[in-house]
Amino acid sequence: MAVQLNNPRTVELPEMETDLLTAAEHPYSLIVWNDEVNTFEWVIETLMEICHHSPEQAEQCAMIIHTQGKYAVKQGSYEELKPMCDAITERGIGATIEVLSEF
Repeated sequence: MAVQLNNPRTVELPEMETDLLTAAEHPYSLIVWNDEVNTFEWVIETLMEICHHSPEQAEQCAMIIHTQGKYAVKQGSYEELKPMCDAITERGIGATIEVLSEF
């Protein structure tokens, strides 16, 4: 596929290629796992403090974690997600980092 150059400093890519580039920049997901120990409130508080989710976003994630058994609460590079994963597990909540399945 050809890349059009309008300006020597600007490269325009078709939308599908841009989506692929975005996925390549953030190839990992931070997965939080459901358990029978931690409360909704604790998971919501953790997502707000560690992942910087809004209260509404954290609550939605907690509900999905509860009903689906796990949920990808954040995407990013391994280096970005590793400290978050460690902080979540230090709070007694199960979390892992996984490679996005699109790859």
